[in-house]
Amino acid sequence: MHSTDIAHAPTPEPATGDRRRWFALAIVMTAAFMDLVDVTIVNIAVPSIQRDEGATFSQIQWITAGYALAFAAGLVTGGRLGDIHGRKRIFLVGIGGFTVASALCGLAVNPEMLVASRILQGGMAALMVPQVLSIVHATFPAHERGKVFGLFGAIVGLGAVSGPLLGALLTEGNLFGLEWRPIFLINLPVGVAALVLGSRFITESRAPRALKLDLPGVALVTLALMLLLYPLTRGRELGWPVWGYVSMAGALVVFAALVAYERAKGARDGSPLIEVSLFRVKSFAAGIAVQTVFGVGLGVFFLVWTLYMQIGLGWSALRAGLTGVPFSVAVSVAAGMSVQQLVPRFGRKVLQAGALVMAAGVLIYLAEAERYGLGITSWQMALPLVVMGAGMGLIVAPLTDAVLSEVPREHAGSASGLINTVQQMGNALGLGLVSVVFFGVIDEPLAPAEVGPAFVDGFTHALGWVAAVLGVIFLLMFALPKRPAQHVEGSAGAEETPVTEEKERVLVP
Repeated sequence: MHSTDIAHAPTPEPATGDRRRWFALAIVMTAAFMDLVDVTIVNIAVPSIQRDEGATFSQIQWITAGYALAFAAGLVTGGRLGDIHGRKRIFLVGIGGFTVASALCGLAVNPEMLVASRILQGGMAALMVPQVLSIVHATFPAHERGKVFGLFGAIVGLGAVSGPLLGALLTEGNLFGLEWRPIFLINLPVGVAALVLGSRFITESRAPRALKLDLPGVALVTLALMLLLYPLTRGRELGWPVWGYVSMAGALVVFAALVAYERAKGARDGSPLIEVSLFRVKSFAAGIAVQTVFGVGLGVFFLVWTLYMQIGLGWSALRAGLTGVPFSVAVSVAAGMSVQQLVPRFGRKVLQAGALVMAAGVLIYLAEAERYGLGITSWQMALPLVVMGAGMGLIVAPLTDAVLSEVPREHAGSASGLINTVQQMGNALGLGLVSVVFFGVIDEPLAPAEVGPAFVDGFTHALGWVAAVLGVIFLLMFALPKRPAQHVEGSAGAEETPVTEEKERVLVP
């Protein structure tokens, strides 16, 4: 996944002589790095949180899914607030709120407070993240943006690789006897510094024609997801009560109401949260389905993988973090090759190959987990993780361009925002489904001697589901264009291309 530039109206070209723009770049990249690391850092600490706080498995799911849900629900609105009220102002509000939410996470006295603080953190990230690339576009002239986006890609790759390791080191280090809490508290000095320096060095900018907010649309999306996710997450623990099925059916009704409302709002004032007409474009509709299903697969895999290594196999957070390094490196390397060399030559086939390669990695992992059981080593996991990472890298980087290729240019902003939003929503849904595909095959309560074998069984069962999801993705990709359009920074018209709010999060496992 990568950023997509959107045209609305000509804007003045930023000046090249102002050195402050490099300070501004460092500040917004630091904020993007914080957000990326925060997503991956928490996964590795989840077993420690569960052990130290006595959190239930559904609370563990909400520690991760709550962040993803709040982030997804607020992304487009966060971007539009920046366009209307100023990107610098909303960025500073977002990073200030993110820092406060991080403090609340670190100081949480029980699992409920931690879940609530994570939801707040996700909402603040939704204010902060969409402004990052918009500020870059408003600050740098077209001929410098290629270099800037190259730097941005490097920072993103670093965030993806370092998150699990940093989480493992902070959790294992038990600084000041705080156990897992430093994974959140580390954001405090960084956030305060970004707040102080950002207020001084970032230049304010607004969109020439800002779209209006669609708060009812946000409310309907959030309600529909809550009606779907809550019973999925809690249903197993509560014995799948009737109200859970009623709630999930209600989610479909709310989604239908959302579509009707968005269609009416689009006809009335042209600023819906979701541009429903986009779904008439076959490649876009298929691409949104790919993003959603891909998000589901990743949501299931990453949480289950962490629980398997640390609770099932009894590994330390540090060993689990180091085991994941080959995966992160493979994603970064394959993503670079995919965009620069492979997609321009082979088009859609690269994405489909990525789905098949990733599925092959999952099946190798499944076979090894079954064969070696509790005796599996990090080295034995390296091969399937490299194969999986390579497959994922082939997909994530070029997918956005493929989805947007046939979208009318005037709707590119709405479309790119929707792509990122549904991927996050898919991720939240995948985290909710963990209770079905993983915990659903584990009979509780477990005696200590039964935990390992039960978690290995749950892990292999979940991997089977992930492989099936990747097969569905492969088939959906046939509806993508054979040759995705290549959007080259600094090409004709780039000088007159301001970026709107809806920005793509880059390479987030």
